[in-house]
Order: sequence, then structure tokens, then C-alpha cells
Amino acid sequence: MAHGHKSDDQEKIIFVGDSRVRKGAGFITPPDYTAYPGKSEAFIPNFLLKEWMVGVVVLVGILVLTISEPAPLGYPANPSASVIPMPDWYFLFLYQYLKYPYASGDYVLLGVLGVSGVAFGALLLAPFLDTGKERRFYRRPIASSLMVLSIISVFYLTNVAWTHYTHELEATGQKPEHIQREEEALEKHEQGLPTSNAPGQKEEVAIVEKDDPAMETFKKAGCVSCHAADMKGAAGPSLRGVGDKHSQEEILTIIKEGYNSMPAMYDQAIAQGLTDDDVNHLADWLAKQKAEQ
Repeated sequence: MAHGHKSDDQEKIIFVGDSRVRKGAGFITPPDYTAYPGKSEAFIPNFLLKEWMVGVVVLVGILVLTISEPAPLGYPANPSASVIPMPDWYFLFLYQYLKYPYASGDYVLLGVLGVSGVAFGALLLAPFLDTGKERRFYRRPIASSLMVLSIISVFYLTNVAWTHYTHELEATGQKPEHIQREEEALEKHEQGLPTSNAPGQKEEVAIVEKDDPAMETFKKAGCVSCHAADMKGAAGPSLRGVGDKHSQEEILTIIKEGYNSMPAMYDQAIAQGLTDDDVNHLADWLAKQKAEQ
């Protein structure tokens, strides 16, 4: 740049802009959606695909847990038993809330519909009432305070409900079902037995000497009407493995005299053209029906 007084003989200075372009270093990663104010990630397919993948992983995990650990069976219902009603743990806070005077009795309508309706309505209208763009929780004092207050209330009511329940158990001397299950499972574990009460899949007992002529006698005598043609039972019990319970003499006595609700079938068998030898052979064949051969 020239200094001093300007004159016609002085050299003119012309400023030329830098037109150089920086050399690229390979693939340029495009900016994400957060670089564009007011815009967000595309719902289809970006957001929806990720949600589907997470849902599939969770579903597979639940199925694996369900298959690996069968649901335990509860104890037989006893209508005369004295029990303390108790909901599942995730409903304990509501259970305790409904115990308060302003949520039960004469105010049950207010407790069931009024308070819960206001809470649900506030949650439903929250996106429309809070339209601020701030995402940091300490910059949203009202919403953050309500959230913290709700969490504290749920924890407090849950703790109060469980504490009151344990005091009632101690006062009445009762033992809850889950404690009985744990004690029984521990005893079975120490004995080397399965700890689950869920019924396992039993191996099917095969028919012994299926081609024996007694099979036709079994059908001709009318036994299939109660015990089915495959001997798995219909109106009557299964006869597969019956030899483990009754001997040949006992089975013959049952055919002639009946057993529990089963009537005597000897006369009917004779009426169908069978002989005493056929009936004796049938009883002998049924006595061979055992689980282990």
C-alpha cells in the first residue's frame, strides 16, 4: 500500500480476492439434523426403523425369558383362607393413594376420576402447554419440578404401602405366597429337585404290544368309548401305563365289578360276543401296559 500524498504518478493498488479452493480430504460427512434449527430427524425411515429394531430386540428377549423359565403355578384356591389383598408392586402407589380419606369413601369419585383425570389431562396437554424449545431440564423449572415431584410421590406411596403390608403380616402371623415359594424352592434345590412348580413336558408312554389280538378285544368290548382308541383317555382315564398301578387280577376285578364311577363292563363284553378267555387275555394285556419296558 502506498503512503504519502497522492499523485498521478503514483502506482495504483488493486486488491484481488483469494480464489484458491481448499483441496478436499475424501468423503465429507454431511451435517446432521441438529445443524438445522427447527428441523429434526425424518420419521420414515430413520426414526421408525430404529424404533422397530429396538422393539424386536426387546420382544426376542422377553420370548427367551418366557421359554427358559416357565411361569410358576400358584397354590390351589382356598375360599376360606384369610389373606391380605395386595396388588402387584407397580400398582402399590395407587393402592396406597386409594386408602386416603379424600380418595375413598364419600370422595371415591373424586379420587378415581377427579385426581387421576387431572393428572392424565395434564400429561396429555403437556406438549401443547409447554411449547418452549429449551431441552435442558434446569432451564425448564416448571416441567422439571412436576416430574421430580411425581417421582418422589410414587416412591413415597409405594414405600408406605409395602411397609403397612409387612406390619399387617407380622400382626396376623401370615406368610405371603412368594415367601412360601422361595422356601419351597430352596428346599427342593437342596434336595436336587426342580425348583419350579410348572409342569414339565412328560414323555409319552407307548402302547405295549400294539399288534396283540387284545387290542381288537379292547375295541370290541366298548372300552374305546371312555378310554379312546389310542388309550390316552376321553371320558375315562388314560390306560397307558395302567400296568404300573394295577395287576392282572385287579384289572380283571375292575372289568367285572367296576371301579369308582366306572360301571362293570364284563356283561357288555360277553354281549359283544367275547369269551372269558378273551376277557382274561385283555386283562393280562392291560397289565403289561407299563411306562418302562
